[in-house]
Amino acid sequence: MFEGEEEVDITPYVEEFKEFLSSMYKEKIDYMISNFPTVRSVYVSYKDLERFNPDLADKLIESPDLILKAANEAILSFVGTLSYMPVQKYHLVPHVRFIDLPDTGLMIQNITSKMINKLISVKGVITKRAEVRHMVKTALYRCAVCDAEYRVDLTRNASPPTVCEVCKRKALRLVEEKSEFIDIQKCEMQELLERVKGGAPPARIELWMEDDIVNAVTPGDTVEVVGVLRIKPPEMMRGRKKSFIYTRYLDVVSVKSLQRDFEEITITKEDEQKIIELSKNKNLFEMLTDSVAPGIYGHKEVKQAIVLQLFGGTKGKTLPGGAPIRDDIHILLIGDPGVSKTRLLQYVTKLSPKSIYVSGKSITGTGLTASAERDELGEGGWTLKAGALVLASGGLAAIDEFDKIDLKERAALHEAMESQTISVAKAGIVARLRAKTSILAAANPKFGRFDVNRPLADQFDIPPTLLSRFDLIFPMIDTMDASFDSAVADRILYAHKGDDVKIVESTPRIEPEFLRKYIAYARQKIRPVLTDEAMEHIKDFYLQLRALGRSQNAVPITARQIEGIIRLAEASAKSRLSNRVELLDAKRATALMEHMLKSVGMDKETGKFDIDIITTGMPKSRMDKLNTVLSIIDRLSSEYDEVEIADVVKEAVEYGIDKHHAEQIIRELINKGEVYEPRNGVIRKTDKD
Repeated sequence: MFEGEEEVDITPYVEEFKEFLSSMYKEKIDYMISNFPTVRSVYVSYKDLERFNPDLADKLIESPDLILKAANEAILSFVGTLSYMPVQKYHLVPHVRFIDLPDTGLMIQNITSKMINKLISVKGVITKRAEVRHMVKTALYRCAVCDAEYRVDLTRNASPPTVCEVCKRKALRLVEEKSEFIDIQKCEMQELLERVKGGAPPARIELWMEDDIVNAVTPGDTVEVVGVLRIKPPEMMRGRKKSFIYTRYLDVVSVKSLQRDFEEITITKEDEQKIIELSKNKNLFEMLTDSVAPGIYGHKEVKQAIVLQLFGGTKGKTLPGGAPIRDDIHILLIGDPGVSKTRLLQYVTKLSPKSIYVSGKSITGTGLTASAERDELGEGGWTLKAGALVLASGGLAAIDEFDKIDLKERAALHEAMESQTISVAKAGIVARLRAKTSILAAANPKFGRFDVNRPLADQFDIPPTLLSRFDLIFPMIDTMDASFDSAVADRILYAHKGDDVKIVESTPRIEPEFLRKYIAYARQKIRPVLTDEAMEHIKDFYLQLRALGRSQNAVPITARQIEGIIRLAEASAKSRLSNRVELLDAKRATALMEHMLKSVGMDKETGKFDIDIITTGMPKSRMDKLNTVLSIIDRLSSEYDEVEIADVVKEAVEYGIDKHHAEQIIRELINKGEVYEPRNGVIRKTDKD
């Protein structure tokens, strides 16, 4: 016993825990002892302890160190009660980990100094995780002068002894090989985004995890943490004065994963009755559509798609073999300047119970996905930090200025959008993070504004491989229409005047707060299943377009679009709080898909639907012409090193390609580096080797 330590008799508490654990947790304790050291903890419900002894439960909250020590010692009394005791091979160090503390709704930002050394429970999302390190738990000190030995149980903030009690000299040395170490890991937890209001930055707190709960969480996990609030003494020296500002952290007792979406939305019985009543309204979908960004006039199809995105498809479906099927809907808006793309995104992020808004060139690949970085959390080691898509998992990510993201960093989205995971292999850290996120992205045309005389897909400055992962793509064109312009001007003017009556549509709107609860209720409770009528309609839509494509030598739709239609139809059923995807839901989904195909997937040269415009970046008709021109160049290049452009154009015309188009294709091949022009009017094939 060293000076400053205070011994408290915990025998009464140990006896109470013996009685409690033997009456309710004997089987779990026997299992832990039999499987030690693979299993080193017993999880005990606080509710059970409260029913057994309310005073002891209260004492646990107020003096957790004392009670946890008593509970751990009580478990040791069960050693010897089993006929087979593998713990004899090891030094049994058990842990009693309490779960199910009363939900007080405590937020990280509301943790105060009055809670220091108290047991608390908070919810949040893991943003960083450091490497596992090793801390001295029980230290053996030996005096270098008189060889006296002292075994000391060290706490994190304890100062190691320096003076020998026998010879009174400062000659104590740590004997590492006879000291006991324990694994420790530091993490950082951030406030749940759906609980942060008013645009304030989310609060953060450091977590310290020990022994068998290290590596129990990864960045992006939503968790409930039970722990003891502690403080670290200041380490910085300011001049000659020591700082008296302490940093706080949670000494984690237990951690529980929360994988439910929108779990922080509280829906009362009264709310539930109103939600069910609203779902029976004949004009429900029109009301939902008009309630999305009501200050923005028009863009009906875009708003309908956003409504369906907020509800999402049916969760938990898998392919044969167990591979998960994506239920989140991805939407891309590409529009002229000033058509309210950004306002739509910002409104949706406020409406969605869990969302993140990011914009412009400030986005980096690691900012969207995940990064490994050196950080003080790991004391100079590497930590894994979650990006926007990981933090928004279970909700919606709005990405503005999508076309401004660097190509290398945009490439990180491919896995996140399709398999909804993010694989990280950086700085020796190999991990796979969950990114179950709906993406609503907005971009500008390649040349700043759409040119009505050119194919729309040619004006998308986004790789086709990424375009094809969006379920719906909407070009938002600033058309010159007198009646539309008048309506837009009225909407803006009356909004600035503050005259809400003038901007209300004929269909009544739903207030944002209640709409948020409606969406949360649907996502939590409703699991729609396709009916035969809906399946037949989707199949007919697919087959009709495929048949049309065969007759017109085009690819109007692929199997990938069927999954998108199914997601949209399921979302439509969820918006009605129906567990059945009816014919009207399927028709609503195919109507939106057809609108997209007419807007983006139509070949202006032939007037045919052609999904290749999205999947490959050009229609099949243009791809055929390009391949024809390439074959002509290949044949002529086999005879001559250099080929006259005029000769290529002449042969292309014989194959039915317009002279202007042939020249345009050759110029495109030169720009892409497929061929090069050593001198004017002459081309050579690029040496790929």
